[in-house]
Amino acid sequence: MAKRPRPADHADALADRIARRDATVGVIGLGYVGLPLVKVFLARGFRVLGFDTDAAKVAALKAGRSYIRHIPAADVAAMNATGRFDATADMGRLGGPDAILICVPTPLTRHREPDMTYVVATAEAIAARLRPGQLVVLESSTYPGTTEEVVKPILERGGLVSGRDFFLGYSPEREDPGNIDHGTSTIPKVVGADGEAALALTRALYDAVVVGTVPVSSAATAEAVKLTENIFRAVNIALVNELKQIYAPMGIDVWEVIAAAATKPFGFMPFWPGPGLGGHCIPIDPFYLTWKAREHEVATRFIELAGEINTAMPRYVVQRLADALNDRAGRGLRDASVLLLGLAYKKNVDDMRESPALKIIELLEERGARVSFHDPHIAAIPPTRAYGHLAGRAGVALTPATLKAADAVLVVTDHDAIDWKRVGRHARLIIDTRNALRRAGHAGANLVLA
Repeated sequence: MAKRPRPADHADALADRIARRDATVGVIGLGYVGLPLVKVFLARGFRVLGFDTDAAKVAALKAGRSYIRHIPAADVAAMNATGRFDATADMGRLGGPDAILICVPTPLTRHREPDMTYVVATAEAIAARLRPGQLVVLESSTYPGTTEEVVKPILERGGLVSGRDFFLGYSPEREDPGNIDHGTSTIPKVVGADGEAALALTRALYDAVVVGTVPVSSAATAEAVKLTENIFRAVNIALVNELKQIYAPMGIDVWEVIAAAATKPFGFMPFWPGPGLGGHCIPIDPFYLTWKAREHEVATRFIELAGEINTAMPRYVVQRLADALNDRAGRGLRDASVLLLGLAYKKNVDDMRESPALKIIELLEERGARVSFHDPHIAAIPPTRAYGHLAGRAGVALTPATLKAADAVLVVTDHDAIDWKRVGRHARLIIDTRNALRRAGHAGANLVLA
């Protein structure tokens, strides 16, 4: 009878393949997190098999096209030219990779509870093909306990045991789309895992492609690190959003206040107000922790208050716009023409996930406004979970005529590609939530900060 391989045999074999760059890495979810991972693993000499349920994405990659603005088509062509990359929608091939990285969405339900649909479906797909010696690493942002309480039981259903037959880790993604100073390979990776062997393998894998790893004691700790990073940002953004609302009736400019405070060389870190939170992490992660905390009967008052402030910002912006129209033009929102500048959740990207622009459009139209938009990186509103009724709506060109025709221009996203001086010259009334106009040198009477 053949001798059953020991756990050390599996771990040593995989560690050796990683060290020799002979391992195949599977990346599930070829979006803003997964595709940059594919790039760095290919750049370090690994073979990569990319998985995505969206056949259009797979077809685009095979044809050398990109669907993410900050990853140009030339990069995709270079990935294909290595001869070590393939993209597929066939989850039946999950038995092939030696290491599988899960980069799927973790949204919230309508009741602000974690939606584990994508994680569970992915784990089930892996479990159906899981073989001894594979390493599985979850990268999706989630609540502490997901890796061991949700993913691990699914993977073990077929009889293979974590730490003995396969290895399970968690390493939260730290992508910042559009950031030209920090990319995937230059950002340290926090890693936690189910056991020492899994931790060693997870570290070895990421140490091969990033500047360094930061090991922690468990997968749950690594999951908590990710939430803490984004809750820190959400709470501080809520603070300056509230300060903006406090200072405005006092005639105090919150941007000037923050810029002056930031000159202190210690004890202060600048955060900037805006029209609300967007992106795949900051608006969502705080609610993952509040949900998990309820399981332990722990209150999260501070975090929930920050969430309430940030969630309310689109309504504040719409009211500021309505007040400005009334004060400057003597008219209400009904039948007013409003031109939104910027749909993406942050500047210089084409990422619409959780963008406050969509809520602002909905609120304006509920009050009878006629809304158009311009975004140099988004030609039309894509399908979204919460705002499907807006999908397909096309943007307008940013010309002197379109600016002059609008009763109000609302700055939602401060893209560098927008000619802000042109906006200042031709718009009748500008409501600026990002301080974009003044940063461009415009301080005309047609400008209102919001």
